[in-house]
Amino acid sequence: MASSCLGRRLVACLLNVSEARRKDLVETVAKAALYDTEGKSQREGTAVLNIFNDYDYNRSVITIVSSIDSVREAVLSACEKACGLFDMRAHMGVHPCMGAVDLIPIYPLGEEVGVEHCAEEARAVAQGLTERVQGTSAFLFGWADSPLQRGLAQRRKEMGWFKKMPDLQAIRPDVGPPPQKRFGLTGVGASPYVMNCNVTIDTQDIAMGRSIATAIRESTPGGLPGVQVLALPHEGAVEIACNVESVKGSPPGHMTAGEPWPSFSIDGQPYCHAPASLITARVAELAGRQGVSTKGTALVGFTPRECRGLAELALTQGIAEFWKEQRRIRM
Repeated sequence: MASSCLGRRLVACLLNVSEARRKDLVETVAKAALYDTEGKSQREGTAVLNIFNDYDYNRSVITIVSSIDSVREAVLSACEKACGLFDMRAHMGVHPCMGAVDLIPIYPLGEEVGVEHCAEEARAVAQGLTERVQGTSAFLFGWADSPLQRGLAQRRKEMGWFKKMPDLQAIRPDVGPPPQKRFGLTGVGASPYVMNCNVTIDTQDIAMGRSIATAIRESTPGGLPGVQVLALPHEGAVEIACNVESVKGSPPGHMTAGEPWPSFSIDGQPYCHAPASLITARVAELAGRQGVSTKGTALVGFTPRECRGLAELALTQGIAEFWKEQRRIRM
């Protein structure tokens, strides 16, 4: 990634909230990250690059970028606003979720931001959320989950996130009281950048979708490194929804044909992630064997390199509400 004084301390938070059908309210949450409580004074050095809304999932992802020194207040202000607007007791959507604010991941973008920086900020955000909004609770994952550093997928499984009706009273959060039905449970953590890549296959056969998801999942022999997958009904078809985690080291030698694996470094350690083209090709191959074609691929937000570049652009030009510049692009 090209470096600059501004970019060297950048982080991103891809804030996941359990609302997409009332887009005006989601924008209100995004603006809370950017402005003071009266909505007049702009928070310096912070921008929202993108807002991704999905009606069927009833879930939005707000891409907040800031320096590591400013991210805590921006994220907490957005979370506080979301908790006042969204009620999990009324939530309906096909995507699994447990919290009104469902996920707060912090990713390093700049060279001067290390593992421990992000872990400290994530833990402070979890603590700050439960103090500011009484009744909220959180679990920690990734670098913030010290000393075990369990991944998001493992922590979600432990908390019952994948269940249709999780038993909130049986959950023991890492921070805060037992989860309440209104706010649910929030995942807070830090890790290398995670890209979201969703491939739609032209069928309503969810069993077929699940078989494809299983085949490309990292935990399956021959699966794609760093790829965590769900198959979900979506707009009359099936979406293979992938969390594409960055993995330490170089790309696997047997998977380097085609588009290069995007790479970057954190604390001097090399990381890379599977390119969207590889995920799309693998899904298309597996679906094609069963006579089904793909309908398209959508990235939720950006690759790590794109996120860094656009963050620098937005902040140097003072475009806090940068997502409005992205309207012409389907992310």
